[in-house]
Amino acid sequence: MTIKRVYLVAGELSGDILGAGLIRELQSRHPEVAFRGIGGPRMLRLGMQSRYPLETLSVMGLVEVLKHLPELLKVRRRLVVDALAWQPDIMIGIDAPDFNLGLERTLRDRGVKTAHYVSPSVWAWRQGRVRKIALAVDGMLTLLPFEAAFYRQHQVPVSFVGHPLADEMPLENDRQGARETLGLAVDQPVLALLPGSRANEIRFMGATFLTAVEQVSQQFPGLQVVIPAATPQRSQEITALLAEFPTLQSRIVVIQAQAREAMVASDAVLLTSGTAALEAMLCHRPMLVAYKMAPATHWLAKRLVKTRWISLPNLIAQESIVPELIQKAATSSAIASELIQLLGNDTARRALETRFADMHADLQRNASRRAVDAIEALIAGQPLGEVSANG
Repeated sequence: MTIKRVYLVAGELSGDILGAGLIRELQSRHPEVAFRGIGGPRMLRLGMQSRYPLETLSVMGLVEVLKHLPELLKVRRRLVVDALAWQPDIMIGIDAPDFNLGLERTLRDRGVKTAHYVSPSVWAWRQGRVRKIALAVDGMLTLLPFEAAFYRQHQVPVSFVGHPLADEMPLENDRQGARETLGLAVDQPVLALLPGSRANEIRFMGATFLTAVEQVSQQFPGLQVVIPAATPQRSQEITALLAEFPTLQSRIVVIQAQAREAMVASDAVLLTSGTAALEAMLCHRPMLVAYKMAPATHWLAKRLVKTRWISLPNLIAQESIVPELIQKAATSSAIASELIQLLGNDTARRALETRFADMHADLQRNASRRAVDAIEALIAGQPLGEVSANG
């Protein structure tokens, strides 16, 4: 089988990274293949023809989406015309589900094979969207095993391809080397503290986290705390907050970015949920997830979200291996108590590091290669097959 034309539509920089991985793998198997659609700088460097800039689809927030909706609908109509005229072997939407699923549905109805790479969080909320997805795609390519299990339950063809971040991160890491790089003592306990990348997260969690650290430091006088600030603005906010905690200033190091290095250097990680929890797992570090949000947001989330857990390690394991303290439970004393247990129990900590290393290995599957295996199967009219929770 020879693949000649692939239509790709990525919605943001993370999609550009995934798209570039697909392009490289497809080019290695099908040297004459051409690519068209919407891509970013990485995809363009590999020879893709992008009909619009990547930023065209990078619209965040309800008000912004509504403001740009007429233009987005116009872009989607033009992409339909462009794709049908080009006649690709397959169209692959990469993330950006609100835009791409409608495009995929229209093209599939016109006879074009379609796939979607990166599942929307349909397993967590608005589960009824799975019916729309079933009509839009010939196959769903998921990064995580529990996502594949959800689609199989709903009779949507699916392939669990693994997570590119797991491919990128090594199965072995150097805690001592990371400490030396960050200027930390190698023989004293280290806590990595990640209060979040958004201003609201610093506002809701920053003081609570630091008050908890004060309590933990009473049990561990040599405790070192490293805080990677996601942006210069977050760094300023964290530094201003630290002025309210003079007893901590000698033990806390604020660094720019370098979240991964901070986690590798640590004995334990305190964080708000999100991708950081997955990254901590891939660094094989025990963690505590604590999160607060605006009361109205929490009220709504409790009624919409259908999962037992909010952190990806627990969702992947389908059990509570990472403690989660949410909303009223996320007090400084409760956080301190959990951290004291994590830092004080070497045996439990090592067991969890081993468990995370095993989970990392399961996600490390060469996602681009497996995604292209699935794409070739779809184009050839072969079923993706039964997909278990382990792939």
